Amino acid sequence: MAVLTDMTGMDKKTVSRDGTSLAYRRTGQGPVAVLVSGAMSTGATMAPLAAALSDRCDVVVYDRRGRGGSGDTAPYAVEREVEDLAALIDAVGGEAALYGVSSGGALALRAAASGLPVRRVAVYEPSYAVHEGGEQERAEYTDNLTRALSEGRRGDAVELFLLLTGLAPRMIANARQSPMWPGMETIAPTLAHDDAVMGNGLIPRDLLASITVPVLSVSGSASPAWLREAARLVAEAAPRGTYRTLEGQTHAVEPEVLAPVLAEFFMS
Repeated sequence: MAVLTDMTGMDKKTVSRDGTSLAYRRTGQGPVAVLVSGAMSTGATMAPLAAALSDRCDVVVYDRRGRGGSGDTAPYAVEREVEDLAALIDAVGGEAALYGVSSGGALALRAAASGLPVRRVAVYEPSYAVHEGGEQERAEYTDNLTRALSEGRRGDAVELFLLLTGLAPRMIANARQSPMWPGMETIAPTLAHDDAVMGNGLIPRDLLASITVPVLSVSGSASPAWLREAARLVAEAAPRGTYRTLEGQTHAVEPEVLAPVLAEFFMS
């Protein structure tokens, strides 16, 4: 298996339609696959998966706007992030497969539905609210997040997100004292981006029904039931959707387990 070096540094640049600079890195050989990260993450978060895929795919990782080496032109709109992917795909050859995790999966699905030159799209546990009370929980999160960010309370915004993911308050209190916390606060404003990508939090059935390319929706058997159900419903709503479960995996899926599944899908 090929090994990536210095994957944490994005060494290439392209420019989105609104002039926003986008940082990315490309490695490997085979069909082009763009990896889309989720909330509170940069392109570097996808580096282990990129390394695991790079002997079978031409892998592209990038910093979504507002993160890492990329810019963040105001005002934000989900359409701008779709345009970011359009610019990136154009820069790497004009056509690509997409893979997105969590809210990054929701963004990848939006991009495919928008008519971008996407051959296939794979997602891992897009975090749609299918559990009881999930829609109300999402609405309250949006209100509280908007307030925290408008008041400059970035740490509170991060805490709100971690609570939404199910992290225990005691663990969050410990995280606030950790060396990683300042970095989390730095990209906290992008939590609003991911919240916008998720819309009202419900499965976007009409959007999914409009996707004409194959869709692979994956979950881990050890993940919460609502995440597994969301992944299943995504595959069900897409005309050419397939659902797959990875035994023993959680939302923090192991790259070595996921990579062969993605490579088979992208290369078929």
